Amino acid sequence: MWGKRKRGRNDWEMFTGCIDKSRNVSGTGISICKKATSADKLNLKQLEDAYEAKKIESQVKEVQLPCEAGVGFKKRKGISTPIERAFGVEIRDQLDQEIARMFSTGGLPFNLARNPHYLRAFQFAANNKIDGYVPPGYNKLRTTLLQKEKDNVHRLLEPLRSTWKEKGVTIVSDGWSDPTRKPLINFMATSSNGPLFLKAVNCFGEVKDIFYIVELMKEVINEIGHQNVVQIITDNATNCKAAGEIIESQFAHLYWTPCVVHTLNLALKNICSPRNVETNELTYEQCSWIKEVHEDALAIKNFIMNHNMRLSIFTKFTPLRLLSVADTRFASIIVMLKRLKLIKKGLQVMIISEEWSSYRLDDTEKANFVKEYILNDDWWDKMARWAKNNTPIDCLAHSLHLRYYSDAWLLEDSTRCAPHRDGEIYKKE
Repeated sequence: MWGKRKRGRNDWEMFTGCIDKSRNVSGTGISICKKATSADKLNLKQLEDAYEAKKIESQVKEVQLPCEAGVGFKKRKGISTPIERAFGVEIRDQLDQEIARMFSTGGLPFNLARNPHYLRAFQFAANNKIDGYVPPGYNKLRTTLLQKEKDNVHRLLEPLRSTWKEKGVTIVSDGWSDPTRKPLINFMATSSNGPLFLKAVNCFGEVKDIFYIVELMKEVINEIGHQNVVQIITDNATNCKAAGEIIESQFAHLYWTPCVVHTLNLALKNICSPRNVETNELTYEQCSWIKEVHEDALAIKNFIMNHNMRLSIFTKFTPLRLLSVADTRFASIIVMLKRLKLIKKGLQVMIISEEWSSYRLDDTEKANFVKEYILNDDWWDKMARWAKNNTPIDCLAHSLHLRYYSDAWLLEDSTRCAPHRDGEIYKKE
């Protein structure tokens, strides 16, 4: 439709495309189109009214609290005794329900109520009269207040940082993934006074080759001060090892050290899952039985846990649960086999029970396999043999952990002793 728009005091120009042709638009110099009829004006008014009504309906509706709806009160609404008014019983109850509504509508975990700062916040508000106070909003929480909290944490950690010049510091780095599966590289600084998280680098879209890792390491070393750094610890990946060698060549006083836990985990994986290749014939020949025990134990665990009725029967015969240990967890194979050994009697009683016989018909072949191995003493002997054979690795993990040699840990309990003097470790079977 056509309309007129004022350009200056006495100048007007014609324009097209005006949607609102039936009314003045204040402050813009747009007047009613002369071609707009009464029917057009009425139609537009009906559209506007329908839009406003829909807009109101789409707004979040306020749901009454239980106290406002009269739920849970024996007396009629609005009637309260002088004692209740004196102690503010109804007001307190309404505040409790507002807080409960916040938890349920916001999806907040109820465990938050155990947070001491949650209690302190409401206690502070109750003890201090703050008229017209409005809680911090979304933007203030994620900007100003977050930055203040970060600065406060830095200030509190300054005494720890000040010891690095005197005692030196070790940089520890490891790869990780956030909940959205984005790759991260974490950096921590640790010394005799305790560890300190430095930063996490988002590596999404980056190639984590030798040179990229070297640049990240150098950046962290320079932030701390290369004169304060004693060593840097990473896992045994090829790119990390090569990057560590480059760092050693550029900083003569600094050492790269492979992660002990990762080293032992690789050793366990090589023992428990040996590959039958030309360069690994001896290991495969000596350790293939361990792989078989592990695979059988995994099949038994999956057969029980992947069916709700079997799992329900299992819980009736043993108080302990079958563990689903992630492959990334250190010594996951040992953890699972030790748990099976603990629940051996419960498994055997379950297998010969009438309840188990009733629910095994859906997969008879696997059920017979599970029954055969659980009742097989030779298979349990192999598991016990592996538990005894992994003792040297278990002792090595304890002996290489410096925490168990520190005075701070030993003096916490008079019964503690260093690993090399602990009979339960070096005589472990």
